[in-house]
Parts: sequence; C-alpha cells; structure tokens
Amino acid sequence: MKKLLLTLLAVILIIEEWLWDILLAAGHYLVELLRLQNFERWLSQVSPNIALFAFMIPILIVTPINLAAFWLLLHGMLLEGILLEVLAKLLGTLLVARVFTITKTQLLTFSGIALVYTTISGWLHWAHAKIVETPIYIYSKQLKLRVKARVSAFLRKS
Repeated sequence: MKKLLLTLLAVILIIEEWLWDILLAAGHYLVELLRLQNFERWLSQVSPNIALFAFMIPILIVTPINLAAFWLLLHGMLLEGILLEVLAKLLGTLLVARVFTITKTQLLTFSGIALVYTTISGWLHWAHAKIVETPIYIYSKQLKLRVKARVSAFLRKS
C-alpha cells in the first residue's frame, strides 16, 4: 500500500514539475513576445501593497474565463466547458506564478502569504524527499532530460 501511495504521489509531483517548467517557459516567451522586460523590472521593485495588487490581477483576468467555462458546462457543452476551464487553470497558473516569482520578496512581507508559502513549501519538500528515490520518479527525470534535449535540438534547427 505504501509503495502504491508513493507512486501516486510521484506521478502527481512529476506532472506538477513538468507543467511548472512548461508554464515558466511559456511565461518567459510571452514576456519576450510582448516586450514586458521593463515592466517586470519595475514590478520587481514596487512596494508590497502594489505587489499584492499585481498578484490579484491574474485572478481578475481568469475569473471571466472560469465563469464562461461554468456557463458552457451548465448549457450542456461539456467538452468545451472542460477545455476552457483547463485553459483558464493553465493561464491562471502561468500568470500567478510569473507575478509571484517577480514580487515574492514583497509578497512575503505579508504574514498570511508568508505562512501559506512556507506551509506549502514544507509539504512539497517533504513529498519530494519521499518520492525522489522511487523508480517512476527516476525514470521521469531521465525522460524529462531526453525530451528537453530533443526540444532544444529541434528549436536550434528551426
């Protein structure tokens, strides 16, 4: 039973790691595409209150998408609603992660955010320590390196 639980935990963390890497790369690409480097530089130096406001903006952007997905689901368009909700979650995660990364220092001055951050970080470190030696995790890390190498080689050729 313990081995099964560790395997499930490993799969969840592997998916989280892969999605995180993909979303970070997508965020970096969007910053380059939209030429937001100066804005990000400015945002990294704002006051904690402005950082908190900036952190809330992705939620405001994604909420109408979530509502549209809910509307689709209510009107029987299950596939469209689910796909739109997945898009909203990915976009929300990308934006929140990007803003949090840029404004982390300022946001952690708020005790509530610092508590949530340290709690979740503690859980993730604990979970990682439990699964890092599992065969599926070792295999996924090797696979991830191979995929990255192939994608990099493909992008260099393009």
